Amino acid sequence: MAESAPAPSAPPVNPLTNPALLANPYPFYAMLRQSNPVLRLPLPVETGAGVWLLSRHAEVDLALRDRRFSVDRMRADAARLNRERIPDLFLSGPGALRPMLVMDPPDHTRVRGLVSKAFTPRRVAALEGRVRKLVGELLDEALSHGPELDVIRDLGEPLPAIVIAELLGLPPEDHRAFKQWSTAMIETVPQVPLGVAHDLPEKVEVILRYLRGAIAERRRAPGDDLISGMIEAQEERDALSDQELLATSFLLLVAGHETTTNLIGNGSLALLRSPDPLARLRAEPGLMENAVEELLRYDSPVQATVRVTTEDVELGGQLVPANALVICGIGAANRDPAVHPEPDRLDLARTDIRHLSFGLGAHFCLGAALARLEGRAAFEALLERCPDLRLARPEAPLEYRANFVLRGLKSLPVLA
Repeated sequence: MAESAPAPSAPPVNPLTNPALLANPYPFYAMLRQSNPVLRLPLPVETGAGVWLLSRHAEVDLALRDRRFSVDRMRADAARLNRERIPDLFLSGPGALRPMLVMDPPDHTRVRGLVSKAFTPRRVAALEGRVRKLVGELLDEALSHGPELDVIRDLGEPLPAIVIAELLGLPPEDHRAFKQWSTAMIETVPQVPLGVAHDLPEKVEVILRYLRGAIAERRRAPGDDLISGMIEAQEERDALSDQELLATSFLLLVAGHETTTNLIGNGSLALLRSPDPLARLRAEPGLMENAVEELLRYDSPVQATVRVTTEDVELGGQLVPANALVICGIGAANRDPAVHPEPDRLDLARTDIRHLSFGLGAHFCLGAALARLEGRAAFEALLERCPDLRLARPEAPLEYRANFVLRGLKSLPVLA
């Protein structure tokens, strides 16, 4: 009698998609800071110099600023030894998608210089009226249906998506499509360890196809927008390759709204769960600018970023070898009590806030000023328009998106 075939083994569980960890990673971070602040992750594949996780402010700060750390993930042994797990789209080569997020100087300096003109303090300040008008229109629409609204669906998602669409010269009415595409992509990323899901390139390609069409349209009919400006620089000074133009447009479109959505959602929830700070902010509206910084620290929209060591580096008493993949735990660093006393307490008047939510050094977030403006406008309008702002269903569990790095809620129903 033939033996029955063994039951197929279950796929390995990725701990970074554990709902409990997604809901509240901060106790885990505190444990790491105490026991293994520079932790070599035990992974089931060969990684050479290894994959390391940093959870203290000092080491994360150093890795983000020090030139011994590269942003080019493909320089890591972990990537080199697992190339078969990585789709061609993300490998080196003329057809690879290489936004400035993964570029070192001099390429990063050249590309960032072309884009940064759109995000100067003066240009961002000029957007304030438009941002506040959009916030008002979005809340008008949401509140016209009754006292319940969803902070994510009605404000957090559309506001930054419309703003970045207008900056790029894309139709603002396409903003819901942007969100749908980027959500499908972002929630695919963490499904497999040390690699990307096989269908991720297809989800990225949907966005790239849209952007190729937009770039072709701007070539035919240039406007006063970022894509037109990059095309002009490309044609006049050969400053960008076609692939760099596409990759930069992709980065601006996705990063330009995903992180700010999370700032608005995470910040609103933090305020709603902290009645005393919320009441103080209502009584002292002049605290808002500082409050945005504290909300960025308290529950960062971006929980981690990656660097690669270009030489042996000592971190926290450990020797991290060259070509190691280093995960910089931004969310963990922001709650390091060595830098921020009582880090788990929301203190909107906290002084000396040194959060790392926008990164540091050459790769400091290009859109930081715009994100701050959008967050400030959203919080101010919510407090003004919703005098009795509270969770619609305080006992119901909230669901977080399945991406440990880009920390954000799927929805946040509230009552005005």
